Amino acid sequence: MSAHLIATSTPLTIAVPAVFAAWRRHVPMVLEVRDLWPEVPIALGALRSPLSRRSALALEAWAYRKSTEVIALSVGMAEGVRARRPDARVTVIPNGCDIELFADAAAAGKLLRDRTPWLGDQPLILYAGTVGFVNDVGYLIQMARTLRHTHPDIRIAIIGQGAEVPRLRTEAAACGVLDGNLFMLDPMPKNDIVSYFGACDLAVSTVRDEPALHANSANKVFDALAAGRPVAINHEGWLADMLRHSGAGLVLPAGDPAGAAALVASFVSDPIRRASAGAAARALAISEFDREMLFQRFEEVLLRAALPEGRIDPPRQRPGDLDATVGGPRHQPRRGAGAATSSDDAETEAPRHAGPH
Repeated sequence: MSAHLIATSTPLTIAVPAVFAAWRRHVPMVLEVRDLWPEVPIALGALRSPLSRRSALALEAWAYRKSTEVIALSVGMAEGVRARRPDARVTVIPNGCDIELFADAAAAGKLLRDRTPWLGDQPLILYAGTVGFVNDVGYLIQMARTLRHTHPDIRIAIIGQGAEVPRLRTEAAACGVLDGNLFMLDPMPKNDIVSYFGACDLAVSTVRDEPALHANSANKVFDALAAGRPVAINHEGWLADMLRHSGAGLVLPAGDPAGAAALVASFVSDPIRRASAGAAARALAISEFDREMLFQRFEEVLLRAALPEGRIDPPRQRPGDLDATVGGPRHQPRRGAGAATSSDDAETEAPRHAGPH
């Protein structure tokens, strides 16, 4: 295989040294887009001045123009790339599931329950990931506040680190849920996080109620799918469509943690529904998001990037694949799922797919 330079964003400024290095070495550059920048920081108010916004948008268009190929982690991200550069060669490669790592998750989860006094055989809701501004983990604290009165047996575990941890600990303590029905645990190695996914009845991924974040591809979702565990999210977008169509989990109402608490309580108290959603999650992991399968698509992108300029051979398609290019994005969610851990993300998640991350 020919030499390539692979750049992965965020932050988008990585494109500056990447483009220079690719030019210096006379090799094609492949850019992986993990989040739509600067759309996300603009939407969240991080870029306020007109000059900073124009500069960031110009950098975005320049980065796409200089890329021989672009890899996007979701259809929404791919559409965002094409909105800035319609002729960009974009391939959708979502996060991948580590099927082998999570193969014994259920057994590991049982051992964890046996040795964890605060858990035992109680229902467990798991959040494993970054605890930052965009992640809106306070949503779970407010859920716990409601559940403490309506379903005090349900446990919520938050595993991860981030800028919001101190504030959220204080909030959880003030709500009377910290170390009662909600537990905040430190980050742990990926091998250790497997037992928590295996023990949980429902894995949760949350973000702030901002449409720019709906295209996210959070690693924790794919870890849950790999473990065969149902997933709940509190936003719309491609993941919400996948969960609804496959039956692999729940879409919770944004901005309504009390309503979410009622939905979650009903779900975890129904063993038939849990089993069905778990089976759908595992099926997604194997048929849609197996990282070995996705790595083949990644390899195809690298091979295509090395072709002589002007020649474009499309990546090979296999039954059940997400459309590899954006010219007709398609998902067949009734067959498939994903993988990840508590070290899975940067502020909006630094999603990992089958290859570079």
